[in-house]
Amino acid sequence: MQSRVWRSFFRHGWPDNPRDRSLVMTTNVFFHLHPIKVNRRSLRVTYSFGLGVITTITFVILVLTGLLLMFWYVPTPEHAYNCLLQLQTEVPFGQLMRNLHRWASHLMVIVTILHLARVFYTGAYKPPREFNWVVGVLLLVLTLGASFTGYLLPWDQLSYWAITVGSNMIGHAPLIGEPVQQFLLGGSEVGAASLLRFYVLHVAVIPIGITLLLTLHLWRVRKDGGFAVEKQRGDTVFAFPIIALIELALIAGVGLVLVLAAMTLNAPLDAAADPNLTPDPSKAPWYFVGLQELLEHGHPLLMAVGVPATIILFLLAIPYLDQARDGAGRWFTSKRGTRLTLLTALYTTIAIPILIVLSTAYPPRELLRGQAPDWVAQGLIPGGALLLLIVLPLIVLHFFKPTMRERLLALFTMFFVASILFTLVGLLFRGPGFQLYWPWAMPAGYHPLAGF
Repeated sequence: MQSRVWRSFFRHGWPDNPRDRSLVMTTNVFFHLHPIKVNRRSLRVTYSFGLGVITTITFVILVLTGLLLMFWYVPTPEHAYNCLLQLQTEVPFGQLMRNLHRWASHLMVIVTILHLARVFYTGAYKPPREFNWVVGVLLLVLTLGASFTGYLLPWDQLSYWAITVGSNMIGHAPLIGEPVQQFLLGGSEVGAASLLRFYVLHVAVIPIGITLLLTLHLWRVRKDGGFAVEKQRGDTVFAFPIIALIELALIAGVGLVLVLAAMTLNAPLDAAADPNLTPDPSKAPWYFVGLQELLEHGHPLLMAVGVPATIILFLLAIPYLDQARDGAGRWFTSKRGTRLTLLTALYTTIAIPILIVLSTAYPPRELLRGQAPDWVAQGLIPGGALLLLIVLPLIVLHFFKPTMRERLLALFTMFFVASILFTLVGLLFRGPGFQLYWPWAMPAGYHPLAGF
């Protein structure tokens, strides 16, 4: 261990003592992003569930599989679809590689959302971690952007019309909506310019952005002392080799799950894109189908722009609204916070389906057609209903003298659960004509998860 060869690679001895264990963490390009010592509580599975590490693992898998797929892909309407066919039928392990990429992208979106929720519910956004929370929100936006831009690349009916629906929602944003839509599509509709621009964004611009922000995110976690947990004297252990073993186990576990999924479930590939043949229904990508569901109940400016913008601004403001340091690192802060979260989740789970059913059975835009302007029928009434749904529990909560943390727990839970419910309804309960059906009663030939 003292030879020149060893010393040329490792600037320390075998890590069997405190000094060399510390040097492992400070001199290794990967481990130096971890603190030398970590709190025992942060190592519990039920504290973080490894969600942050899983997100990083899926991103690395996406980069590696994406690089391999680029060797056989040509981003033009004439070649894109045929490249996918060739990849699946002629390239050794080509289908497996595409499947891995597809399921890893879905997993990254899901785990990133869950990681953000975990950080919020454990109060890990509190000082001095405010800025890192903001970086995390931006990473979520970029993750959704990466999946959205990659969705078009197969150039089949599913991807073509999903991006058409998604880009139309972007166009409803005031002032910037149309210019952004024009920039993304390279015109007024999805075409050759759109495919090229989505390709460049997907393989270069967004991955570079994620890499830079992810590096900053991990570095800030390191500088802030690791996970936010309730610290007690003497409750720390050396990070090496515990962290290395945990991360190796997660790498093996995530890799195994994705390989098994890739071997048993093929990524969907519909017929080649045809601008003249609109499928019924045309759905946005699953992570945006909740916004499409919202569009069924109100004006596009309110539902496709106002609601998501409000949620993003709320997320960015959370650490600056709650400046109290107490409760950081503790799930739901207190027993009262836990009860409040569960009750709010139950309330939202009941209220949202009722709202959807009433809005579908008695749509204001139809009932008030010719009797009230659109801003009333599609804006004021559905917007007022959503606002009432949010404000009502806050009014009840006010009588219990809540802390700012408890108010934020209620609001975040309502937004989080409502987003899940709108997505599930749009994905599983909307069939041809975007009408409501029970999943098991869909018209023959239509499967709600066919394009997942």
